[in-house]
Amino acid sequence: MLTSAPKGTKDILPDEIYKWYYVEEKFREMAERFGFREIRIPVFEHTELFQRGVGDTTDIVQKEMYTFNDKAGRSLTLRPEGTAGVVRSYIQNGMSSWPQPVKLFYNITAYRYENVQKGRYREFHQFGAELFGAADPGADAEIISFLHLYFMELGIKNLKLNINSIGCPACREKYNRILKDFLRTKLDRLCETCRDRFNRNPMRILDCKVETCQNELTDVPALLDYICDDCREHFEKLKEKLAIMEIPYSVDKRIVRGLDYYTRTVFEFVSENIGSQGTVCGGGRYDGLVEACGGNPTPGIGFALGVERLLLEMESQNIEIPKPEGPDIFIGYIGEKAQRLAEIITLKLRAAGIRCEKDIMGRSVKAQMKYANKINARFVVILGDDEVESGKAELKNMATGETKDVHIDTIVDRLLKYKQGNKNE
Repeated sequence: MLTSAPKGTKDILPDEIYKWYYVEEKFREMAERFGFREIRIPVFEHTELFQRGVGDTTDIVQKEMYTFNDKAGRSLTLRPEGTAGVVRSYIQNGMSSWPQPVKLFYNITAYRYENVQKGRYREFHQFGAELFGAADPGADAEIISFLHLYFMELGIKNLKLNINSIGCPACREKYNRILKDFLRTKLDRLCETCRDRFNRNPMRILDCKVETCQNELTDVPALLDYICDDCREHFEKLKEKLAIMEIPYSVDKRIVRGLDYYTRTVFEFVSENIGSQGTVCGGGRYDGLVEACGGNPTPGIGFALGVERLLLEMESQNIEIPKPEGPDIFIGYIGEKAQRLAEIITLKLRAAGIRCEKDIMGRSVKAQMKYANKINARFVVILGDDEVESGKAELKNMATGETKDVHIDTIVDRLLKYKQGNKNE
């Protein structure tokens, strides 16, 4: 067991980390374009934050959280998502006094004890963004347009945007009565968890993944048909804004999302590619969450994007992510004097911002050249006694095979000019 990672976790190896760097950098760049600033939150929080924020009748809280007591007996939980922790930070750090709206983004690991399958792990990675302080549907459109542009710039196609409105607490109170009337005759055919939710939070039954429960919900009344006039106006304005921005969408009345804090707008970007993992990203509005967690009433909206799902989608669409180049130069040597000189040159090159490797394995010159080729070094210099004495060496371009006699003291400048685009150096 010591040589196997825990079930539901995955090593990200050096040969694939460049893909993660690529989507992370693109996400950070897009967030900054939209005026979002990065926040970093703790990996664990007080358990009550998720019970109150995410909802104690959700699958996440009931079945999936990693919860433990610390040495002082306090109940702590590894974060199963990012929004609750960001809300806690918003309240604790007095962000309500900052210029509004407050726009925050994050890149986190999250933890849920759930069934492991392709693209779904127990430790997983999320990009997310949260926008506080704006109740206007323009905020909803801004969040959605952020994702729309991000997917476009990654080259992802065939993603369908589905939107819905699940109304406000008043809408849901009315709808819950209608839903309970619909479900009452089906209770004995629902799973035990759903029977428990019937009185506590019947809307959570709509999110149940058990097939027998889903079969009983085929003709369930849609909440969107019972929302109040204010919520309906909000939804209509969002649709107008998406149409103006030429962002295609479909209304999906069955979207409720798996978290209790959502109000009004909810949305998902779903892959239409055969063999893909379905929902790539989801989010929505949570106008009551800050207050539920102990803050002043504050509107909010955000999204979470699973990075594993994102990379799988890009792979399924054969989107090429640029591979990193090898080192700019490899310094080889033979003999003790040449080794000392190689160490001096290597440090100077690295200090100048040049990616440089040198032999630290005690290989023969022939083996050093083979290694330089394997790591795709752009240039190679081999130092020996003659080079130490003369102060000159042969600089070899590994792509063309061309060699040049150069003064050793000029190698740093030559490599810098080459990196800057002067290929004649």
